[in-house]
Amino acid sequence: MAPRVIHTAQALVDAVMEVPALPRRGGNVMATSYQRYAGGAVTILLAAARSGAHAVHAGAVGTGANGDLVRERLGADGVELSAPPVEDQDTGVCVVLVEPGAERTFVTTQGAERRISVASLATSAPVAGDLVCVSGYSLVGATRDPLVTWLGSLPDDVVVVLDPGATFAEVPAGIRDAVLARTRVWTGNAEESAALAGVDGIQESAEILEGLLSDGAVVIVRDGPRGCLVREHGDARFLPGHPRRPVDTNGAGDTHTGVLLAERTVGASWVDAAVRANAAAAIKVTRRGPDTAPTRDEIDAFLARAGS
Repeated sequence: MAPRVIHTAQALVDAVMEVPALPRRGGNVMATSYQRYAGGAVTILLAAARSGAHAVHAGAVGTGANGDLVRERLGADGVELSAPPVEDQDTGVCVVLVEPGAERTFVTTQGAERRISVASLATSAPVAGDLVCVSGYSLVGATRDPLVTWLGSLPDDVVVVLDPGATFAEVPAGIRDAVLARTRVWTGNAEESAALAGVDGIQESAEILEGLLSDGAVVIVRDGPRGCLVREHGDARFLPGHPRRPVDTNGAGDTHTGVLLAERTVGASWVDAAVRANAAAAIKVTRRGPDTAPTRDEIDAFLARAGS
């Protein structure tokens, strides 16, 4: 059987409002649109599933309108939810304010998605070759300790993939080092990577990050529409992106990660997987909502038009 993509992070509901500009402190602004989407970990899982991967959500999902939306969206694309629902609390909400240039501002609540345990994560039952995704946002709050404990129990041949997020560089050093020691794949954007590496430049950041991980680990650093860098066994290769006029950048990085990992489950090299991930992210930014990752056929058509 092909390896699975298993995500441990928070599946949320994104309440997305398009605004002409952010209000001043204490002020007000009228939104031009409003829509609810399933987001957070959902974006990576949908992107992986639409590229053909067997995707599993190992995190917690609540009961109520928000939890129902998460289950509906994951189920529609065949994503498995391994843990039982949290019976007495609903899933939380991330309020996303999108400005005309597609810049996003977030305010997030905490709900049932934070109520994981070692036992609930273990329902995903990773085996050799499975790709287990960890978010830096899970390393703060109530999810941190059960997640770190569970990661420490995984067999060495389970591949841990770290998406650091904006918070990872601020995680306590002991926790951060324990997670890095278990990480086989780093996939973060340029800002997140520079924050931990302590240097500017994606080449420089990737070299330092590779030294922080175990032997044989892979570092992928995304640089927005410019593309991404893949560093493996001391060699780095920059893969150009496909700049597009964005309407919504929310979920572009997660779409990149989901497609990247899906390609690995079918044996693609990291470089070939990243080429497809760059294309998927370029498609995603032209669509509104975090759950609009392209299918494998759409990526094929995009690359054919691009001559890649």
